[in-house]
Amino acid sequence: MTQHESIDLPPLLSARGTVRLPGSKSISNRVLLLAALAEGTTTVRDLLHSDDTERMLDALRILGVQVESLGDNAYRITGCGGNFPNKEAKLFLGNAGTAFRPLTAALALAGGSYELSGVPRMHERPIGDLVDALRQLGADIRYLGNEGFPPLQISPAKLAGDIVEVRGDVSSQFLTGLLMALPLAGQTVRVEVVGDLISKPYIEITLAMMARFGVRVERHEWRSFVVFGGQHYASPKEIYVEGDASSASYFLAAGAIGGGPLRVEGVGQNSVQGDVRFAEELAKMGVHVSMGENWMEASGPADGKLKAIDLDCNHIPDAAMTLAVAALFADGTTTLRNIASWRVKETDRIAAMATELRKAGATVEEGADYIRITPPASRSSILDPQSGIDTYDDHRMAMCFSLAAFGGAGIRINDPKCVAKTFPEYFAAFAKVTQAVPVIAIDGPSASGKGTVAQRVARSLGMHYLDSGALYRLLGLAARKRGIGLDDEIRLAELAGQVDIRFMGEDIWLDGAKVGDELRTEEAGTAASRIAALPRVRAALLDKQRAFRRAPGLVADGRDMASVVFPDSVLKIFLTASAEARAERRYKQLKEKGMSANIAALLQDIQARDERDTQRSVAPLQQAQGASLLDTTPLNIEQAVQEVLSRYHAVK
Repeated sequence: MTQHESIDLPPLLSARGTVRLPGSKSISNRVLLLAALAEGTTTVRDLLHSDDTERMLDALRILGVQVESLGDNAYRITGCGGNFPNKEAKLFLGNAGTAFRPLTAALALAGGSYELSGVPRMHERPIGDLVDALRQLGADIRYLGNEGFPPLQISPAKLAGDIVEVRGDVSSQFLTGLLMALPLAGQTVRVEVVGDLISKPYIEITLAMMARFGVRVERHEWRSFVVFGGQHYASPKEIYVEGDASSASYFLAAGAIGGGPLRVEGVGQNSVQGDVRFAEELAKMGVHVSMGENWMEASGPADGKLKAIDLDCNHIPDAAMTLAVAALFADGTTTLRNIASWRVKETDRIAAMATELRKAGATVEEGADYIRITPPASRSSILDPQSGIDTYDDHRMAMCFSLAAFGGAGIRINDPKCVAKTFPEYFAAFAKVTQAVPVIAIDGPSASGKGTVAQRVARSLGMHYLDSGALYRLLGLAARKRGIGLDDEIRLAELAGQVDIRFMGEDIWLDGAKVGDELRTEEAGTAASRIAALPRVRAALLDKQRAFRRAPGLVADGRDMASVVFPDSVLKIFLTASAEARAERRYKQLKEKGMSANIAALLQDIQARDERDTQRSVAPLQQAQGASLLDTTPLNIEQAVQEVLSRYHAVK
């Protein structure tokens, strides 16, 4: 993965359908560790397949736990009864907090020598409060780098102590790791929480999973917890992992913004995950939400406008990120409070969210534990910055900002593969339930009539129109005015990024000046053909071409509209005609405009351009995969237009 890798999401019109969620990351890694610590064999089904769970599975194997893949996201774990077979090991846990924190606690009480490390960001995420709590039990843990942060060295130690204090206002994973490990201490231990406990729903998940494996924890409000001695984890034989409620938030929000109804399956009203309450908060934005035992569904407000909210998000810390991007589509200013834990996640999520929301046109205020978002004046003001939305190696940043594609211009997401941490197939699943602004792509050789046909089809359907050939002709014209040679690829590419090109109705403007018939001369056409063969020039014009894709739709004509520029076009037409027919049509066009023309010379020029365009190495002229052929040699313009319209209505 290079820092330049990205995915371009097209502008979206609507969202509806059904999504089956992957397993919960929080439940998956808890279940894997508890199954390993238990006595007996546990079959775990519907486990999340992701980077985080792979780190946990790898760690368990290194520790000597027998892990058997059964296929279809199912595993058989043979527990070690709290006694890991391998007493010395080095574990690399990536950026998986749900693996690093619980394993730290379990291994500190397991009587072995272990080194735990991760990626650089993991070494920036605090763990000192958990280490301090474990040391109160007599654990021997040493920092190998900065004090209070991974990597760690754990050594065997004699355990003692029956009261432990742990901070609750930094990360709930500290308390989770401690509680899950305490049955290994062999005695009753009371845990006192210092400060306000954040992310309480995640502690509820921990307690529920521990109970499934036979260990009872006595809770006194949210101030203290007692794990009684003499308890041991016992396999429940088989356990199913719920769908991930945090991942559900992106699709519910998509249904809210894109109209819906959009249903997510795998998690519902009986879930042990606190993030199911995201649906309740979404309803406060005017969204119609319904749910059953194992599903949730969202549809947008009748007027399509979400209401702004002011919300304490302590109960949904991860899912609250989705509300931050949904705020781009709200009427008014949204404030999300009590989110200090965002600062110590995969990235500083408050700072990252503020930075990227500003790119999308929002006005953002951030504080130590809150973020306040005022959306741009209209959806059409939500921008698609050419630099893209940065994701900071944070899966939730990537998934949240996919929703910004409803803003009218689409969105570019940098480093999209970071979603592998929890939802590797996210963008494919998102594409299946969202409907993009439709594009009709009409490709074909020079003088085939594609421009005239495309323009009339666009007018008939009330869609926007893109004459991509005109872009290259305009660039050639601008280059000639600036004295730039048609083979100077670097300077031409720079010019392509700078030149101001505008289409207003049937008028075309270049750098503030209206362009006339000089754009349709054979000289301009030849220059366009030469420029279009240059890879850097084509790349530089790609964003300009895609920016024409706006609601309610676009008809685009050119040489690679269907294959390169808009490969997801709902209709792809390869429009052609014999070279003789094209030469005759061009001859008539020029004569009607009072321009001199020679039909033999036109035929020779068209044949030469066909040869050059089909043989060039970059975007050669060819019928794109999935495109239907339309030979207009025997047709007039009106007949060709009606044929395209007929094909469009057939696939709509």
